[in-house]
Amino acid sequence: MTANTWQPPKVWTPPAKDSSTWSAINRPVSGATHEATLPCGKHPIQLYSLGTPNGQKVTIMLEELLAAGVADAEYDAHLIRIGEGDQFSSGFVALNPNSKIPALLDRSEDPSVRVFESGAILLYLAEKFGHFLAKDLATRTETLNWLFWLQGAAPFAGGGFGHFYAYAPVKLEYAVNRYAMETKRQLDVLDKLLATREFIAGADYSIADMAIWPWYGGLVLGRLYDAATFLDVASYTHVVRWAKAIDARPAVKRGRIVNKASGEPGTFLPERHSSADFDGLTL
Repeated sequence: MTANTWQPPKVWTPPAKDSSTWSAINRPVSGATHEATLPCGKHPIQLYSLGTPNGQKVTIMLEELLAAGVADAEYDAHLIRIGEGDQFSSGFVALNPNSKIPALLDRSEDPSVRVFESGAILLYLAEKFGHFLAKDLATRTETLNWLFWLQGAAPFAGGGFGHFYAYAPVKLEYAVNRYAMETKRQLDVLDKLLATREFIAGADYSIADMAIWPWYGGLVLGRLYDAATFLDVASYTHVVRWAKAIDARPAVKRGRIVNKASGEPGTFLPERHSSADFDGLTL
């Protein structure tokens, strides 16, 4: 490991130059940087997001609700380009003061209800529509155990491993090793769990699966950080089995491409306003 002579100053100040992937939008304060009104479609549910793993959780949930026959779950999904700072508009900050995607506005309630943080949105939609969250106390609690596990664990896989392995301008052996170790430990937790049950919370597909799959399913399916070989994801056979089963669900195929802004032609859908928007796409 190479020597590093840098030491933290007594009082931190922002670096004069930052060459990292997200340097253009990183800042140590919150709030709006510009005035802009969020677009609004015709459906009661308005989603403002990007097709990252966190964004996919919610679009998968909405597509699963529609597939289950919940017509009131029809939604408009508007693209928030985080690399261009859309999340710092006055309209978005009013919806989510933390300026992170996804954020949802439910206009079917009076007054309208804002919901931010992906886990909170999954829980809100499950309770509102009565799907993908068991009523019995034990199974409901187990589902929420794993939903909250994901909310705490994913930053280690994404902001930790993903950042230092794929995005950091300098490859730091210590940082990559530290977060690779934790990511593999988390995969092992899931692998041992899924050796004993079909889905994350038990016999039934739930919001816990929808939350965890975009991150850890994405890893073992080779869709995140080009890291499948590095992390030896094939060794987590039970996670791979589970990930492939969920990947085959039609609603998941739709949900994972909503608010995705790039890719091969016909494989992404930047905005979604009706089911007809999927026509002609490769799912």
